Parts: sequence; structure tokens; C-alpha cells
Amino acid sequence: MFTMAELTSRQREVLELIQAHQQSEGASPTIRELGAGLKIGINGVVGHLRALERKGFLEYQPNRARSLRLISPLHSLRKHIVDVPLFGSIPAGVPDNRDQEAEGCVSVDIETLGIPKPSARVFALRVNGDSMIGKHILSGDIVVLEHGREPRHGDVVAALIDGESTLKTYVVKSGKSYLKAENPRYPDLIPSDELVIQGVVCALVRKAKDSKSGERRS
Repeated sequence: MFTMAELTSRQREVLELIQAHQQSEGASPTIRELGAGLKIGINGVVGHLRALERKGFLEYQPNRARSLRLISPLHSLRKHIVDVPLFGSIPAGVPDNRDQEAEGCVSVDIETLGIPKPSARVFALRVNGDSMIGKHILSGDIVVLEHGREPRHGDVVAALIDGESTLKTYVVKSGKSYLKAENPRYPDLIPSDELVIQGVVCALVRKAKDSKSGERRS
């Protein structure tokens, strides 16, 4: 894998011109436009493009206009990225029966999360409440969950307990399952009717907190 330091000054200039043109015009420059910007002939431009393609910084199709596409030098190391739907919020406190509505998506590397393959069974929820602070899950965090995975003792789960939704730790004791908060202010939740596990938490996304405003930011 090549790095920017291994490019010639002219090759770096070509990349900068392509990027600037894409940002200002919304499309890649033609070879003729690159030649005018670099003040060199078409053959010289093509030589630089082919070198950048060999080094993994560019995708280039010689017979197509405006076909230049910049590639990150880390592209070959990138795992399988998928967009996970974000279905509103879930209470990490007292359970409630709120409806969850899709409000966006979260892009994640499924291999890093240990998810074997892309699946519609993966979803995300925004945390609302402080009952899981003992597991370092804070209000405003986003949890990524896998639906259909068999929960194990100690897993953090999104669950319906007697028809109400909550985020808690799954506990099995004496053959019976219940939900445990990770904050002593909240009681254990023992189902009187049913306990349905909607998903097991496999990742946590958190925004940094701005020390001046107190608000979280990306």
C-alpha cells in the first residue's frame, strides 16, 4: 500500500486539482481540463493518472469522460460497511410503551462488531435515561443491536417486558429470566406476563461532550 509521502509533487498536485474540481463543480475534471490546470499535455496527464491508479489513489477509465474517482489509501483495509437503521429511542430507566420511528441510520463495520454478514436483523436505538450507567451506557448514546441472537446472562438487551420497552441487562437466575438495571436507583424488572428480547447490544456509539456548552458533539 502506497502513502501520500511516496507520491511525487506532481502526482499530489493532480489529486488536489481533481478534489478541488469535484468540490466546486460537483463532478470530476476531464483530462483536457486537468492538462490546462497543470499546464501539460494530454499524454502527460494520462501518465500521471495511470501512476495514481497503480498506487491505489484513483480509479480511472480511459474511454469515459469525467470517470476519475479518488480512493482513500486505506481503502484496501476497509471492512464491510453497512447502514444500520436508527429506530428512535429506548428508555434506559422506567419502561414505557412508546412507538419507535425510524429517524436515520448509523454506518458501521459489521466485521469489527462480530456480526457474520450484512443483515436486516441489525438495528440501532438512541438511549434515553440513566439506568445503565454501570455498564457505561449514557443518555444520548446510540446502541447497535442484533435481533434474533440468543441472549446470554449478562448481555445488555432491548426488551419488551409485559408490553413495555426498555434497555437493561439480561439475567438468568434459578432458571428464570429477568432484567436488571445498572444503577441502584432502579429496581429489577421481573415479568409478570412475558419477556420478549428484541435485540442484543453489540456496539455503542457516543458523541464527545463539549466542555464549554455541555452539549455532545461529533
